[in-house]
Amino acid sequence: MLVGCGGNTKEQGGENVKAESTLEKAKSQGYITVGFANEAPYAYATPDGKLTGEAVEVARAIFNNMGIQEMNGVLTEFGSLIPGLKANRFDVITAGMYITEPRSKEVEFANPEYTIGEAIAVKAGNPLNLHSYQDIAANSKVKIGVMAGAVEFDMVVKSGVAKEQIVTVPDQPSALAALQAGRVDVITMSGPALQTMLDNAKDSRVERVMDFTQPIIDGKAAQSFGAAAFRKEDKDFAEAYNQELEKLKQSGQLLEILKEFGFTEQEFPGDMTVEKVLSGQ
Repeated sequence: MLVGCGGNTKEQGGENVKAESTLEKAKSQGYITVGFANEAPYAYATPDGKLTGEAVEVARAIFNNMGIQEMNGVLTEFGSLIPGLKANRFDVITAGMYITEPRSKEVEFANPEYTIGEAIAVKAGNPLNLHSYQDIAANSKVKIGVMAGAVEFDMVVKSGVAKEQIVTVPDQPSALAALQAGRVDVITMSGPALQTMLDNAKDSRVERVMDFTQPIIDGKAAQSFGAAAFRKEDKDFAEAYNQELEKLKQSGQLLEILKEFGFTEQEFPGDMTVEKVLSGQ
């Protein structure tokens, strides 16, 4: 297993010799040890034991371009990813982890490779011209289907939607059924969840609103960004990773990988950086 030693020295022949950094060792040995939680579509093991997923395939492409051809996956619980990284059980964690301020104090995040926000679906053609929660709030006749207990309930209320407009449903299939039957005019859930549901339904009578405006809740966009993470002492590794990630963005390969796992242009991170995410820009 690889151990990150960036900036340290070791005795060799009576002299202090700078130890290889994690990045240098990975390049010289040609493999990297990756921690992941078994959570589709970000990172998971297939029945035949192959490590794959959105975050995994993004990392695999980047490491290949760095000359690191092999990724050794270590499956762990999500809550053990950061402790395991810090304890040198693995060299990078690649599990679609959201960038947050508390986590950023523990690890060195790469730039985001995807974003997760809210989404809505309507009848085909979007007859009521709905593109935001505010549009729904502005038309008191619009009924919106929201899953009971979901975070979207508070979001739509804080966006000005009257509770009389909200129809609660028990689950995703019920939300879709309500839209199909005309009991509601619009339904909402997270982007990937909505897209996966619509892809499976294959119903041309309903569609996702692709130019949906993300709600601003308590002064912040209701949007999260996921990224790979490194040890704090491996800033050089994170910087090199970011350089290759930017190349994937510019070439279109990142979007191709995202689409392979059910993401769309709505989940493309654009020019967001970890600094912008943490500063709330």
